Amino acid sequence: MLLSVVSIAQPHNKSSEPKKLTRILFIFDASTSMMERWDGDYKINRSKQLMVELLDSLETIQKSENLEVALRIYGHQSPDQLYDCFDSKLEVPFSPNSISDVREKIRNVKAKGTTPIAYSLGQSQYDFPECSDCRNIIILITDGIEMCKGNPCEVSLELQRKGVVLKPYIIGVDIDISQVDMLNCIGNYYNAANSQEFRQAINTIVGQVTNLTSVQVNLLDTYGKPTETNAAMSFHDNLSGKVRYTYMHTLNKSGNPDTIYLDILSVYDLKVHTIPPVYLDSIKLKEGVLNIIEVPAPQGTIWVNIGNDTAYNSEIKVLLKKSGQPQHNIYILDADKKQKVLTGLYDLEILTMPRTYFYAVQIEQSKTKKLDIPAPGTVIFNFRNPCYASLLHDEGNVLTNLFDITPDQSHYKFKLQPGYYRLIIREKQHFSSAKTVEYKFRVKSGDFIVENF
Repeated sequence: MLLSVVSIAQPHNKSSEPKKLTRILFIFDASTSMMERWDGDYKINRSKQLMVELLDSLETIQKSENLEVALRIYGHQSPDQLYDCFDSKLEVPFSPNSISDVREKIRNVKAKGTTPIAYSLGQSQYDFPECSDCRNIIILITDGIEMCKGNPCEVSLELQRKGVVLKPYIIGVDIDISQVDMLNCIGNYYNAANSQEFRQAINTIVGQVTNLTSVQVNLLDTYGKPTETNAAMSFHDNLSGKVRYTYMHTLNKSGNPDTIYLDILSVYDLKVHTIPPVYLDSIKLKEGVLNIIEVPAPQGTIWVNIGNDTAYNSEIKVLLKKSGQPQHNIYILDADKKQKVLTGLYDLEILTMPRTYFYAVQIEQSKTKKLDIPAPGTVIFNFRNPCYASLLHDEGNVLTNLFDITPDQSHYKFKLQPGYYRLIIREKQHFSSAKTVEYKFRVKSGDFIVENF
């Protein structure tokens, strides 16, 4: 099965839906290496200046973007010679009005310690208060690589797998090219050789953090046309498995798949909740274009009709699975409902008494496959004395147990499909198999049979 993602240029529009709370944790490097010269000043001074510019811009959009920020700093508490690999602290926690506090801390921080990147990333999971529906983002600003024993890449990956954060951003301040790979594996890496490139990186990151990108999901029919619709879709984060978005697929008034809006920060796994479901994994979206996701989902309709008895139909369930597929891949349908399913061959088990089976039923594109089953008859058994009994379906030399009758009940009512049956009875008061009584009977559609024993 071919699954593809295609991007075509389209104007980008923001969604009108309320925005989820976005929480940005800045992790700022204040190690001694930040005292090196860069772009006409010390790295620490230039980075602080650029950070303040960023915070000023975030403050202007904070309310409209539903945004909160926090600040963790490392390398700023212990002198470098102590080699303090736990020198990392959440200086400003998340709150609706924290930007001014973050700005003040950045302005006054001094560089003097080592570089515990892995430890800082690991501690960041405790910086985000519990929230089931927030976008948690880390922006790491550093000029060096890990100087302690941790592995920042493994820590970052584990945070993403747990669903604590989306893929982090890293801005490298004049990083040596030989060290880039050590930071690139942490997340989305941007190298800033000068202040201009730092600003460009920040603009790109802020654009991605504060905007959704447009997506169109084409559910393709047998002929490769996007005509299928009205199926639920769930978008899951590829690493954590967390559900990020759910939509009901819709064709707009023009008959085209409707545009939806997704966070560009995740790599997605898509599940289209057809019967059976269709999956597309590792979807990477592009910014500034209409991302078109194509998923083959050709469907037809199946309809199980039992003798035009609406009340009885509503009681009966249908077990459906793809022919040749394992038993655990079973879907439950209603007998009185026309149900869309993917095209192909199916085996059906209909929970009548006795059960009715159909094998290798062909479902074709946009066609309805109707399976007619004869209406049942009604059979009532009344027992004068408590007894043990078994209701058997009689197919010549094949007897199948349908129901066991126990002494605690004297009245039974069954809906039985047309056919031959036996009732094997022994009253509870008898302790001899020779006292067994056998009652044979036939049921036709629409029969109403009452037997007293």
